Amino acid sequence: MCFRKLSLFLSVALAAVALASSGKVNIREWNVPTPNSRPHDPALAPDGSLWFTEQMANKLGRLDPTTGQIKEFALKTPDSGPHGLVADRDGNIWFTANFKAYIGKLDPKTGEVSEHRIPDSRATDPHTPVFDQSGILWFTVQNANFVGRLDPRSGQIKLQQVPTPDALPYGMAVTQKGVPDFCEFGTNKLASIDPNTLAIAEYTLPQGARPRRLAVAPDDTIYYSDYARGYVGHFDPSSKQIEEWPSPGGASSHPYGIAVTQDGTVWYAESGLHPNALVRFDPKDKSFSSTPIPSGGGVVRNMAATPAGKIYLACSGVNKVGIAEITR
Repeated sequence: MCFRKLSLFLSVALAAVALASSGKVNIREWNVPTPNSRPHDPALAPDGSLWFTEQMANKLGRLDPTTGQIKEFALKTPDSGPHGLVADRDGNIWFTANFKAYIGKLDPKTGEVSEHRIPDSRATDPHTPVFDQSGILWFTVQNANFVGRLDPRSGQIKLQQVPTPDALPYGMAVTQKGVPDFCEFGTNKLASIDPNTLAIAEYTLPQGARPRRLAVAPDDTIYYSDYARGYVGHFDPSSKQIEEWPSPGGASSHPYGIAVTQDGTVWYAESGLHPNALVRFDPKDKSFSSTPIPSGGGVVRNMAATPAGKIYLACSGVNKVGIAEITR
């Protein structure tokens, strides 16, 4: 145990002074037109645009990264509290109405919004949505302690309760094998749900861990942000092995939004720092580098990676969205 702690200490010490060899991180930010909209989550659309939820403004927003223009789309149900969002293959934007217990679909061509009401009255707060490879939408329901499945073809919604009470299912991602994995933010566990049987398996992390968001790497393993302890972790679904590293910002850095680019680089936000830091972790040499977010970030709750290696950000407390990329 002592040797492990020494190794972790040396790893972090070396990482703290490591310089990024592949270039500098450049972060551009844009103001959301509606004040105090609380841009919560970002998403990548098939055309490369950056979509985001405006949770307190009851809108969805679209940023054209080329022109910098933002277009907003009002939702039809007042105070829906749009939280998470994801694009389907046709470019429609699906979102969770965290305040009104429905899953919504926006057609960007027409602005029309359709709503799928969650059938169980206990499931009031849908949280993070993701699509699997067959086009099924999966989502977490945080405080109600469910995972949901929505078939867009029929509109049918199925719910499965998480075995651990008060687990607070939070961030979610689908592996290349088509298995949805999710964080249990209320306890020290990750979990997966069988896409056919809806059986949930749970995986225990080190004591005190509180995983909040997770992302799938090119090798189909999972990286997660441990918000409570200030760690970034790695979970291999095949071997069930767990690795973890202290975040450069320390125990109170509150790692939150996380994404993995196609080269295997892990990106995440240290939301407990002021300004928030965008951290880049290289799994090959276990090195870290950090870049302050110019606006301060105001808590970067989620992020999305593009095929070109850019990172889309929603900076909730400062009413901005951003794009991070490597410049040579």
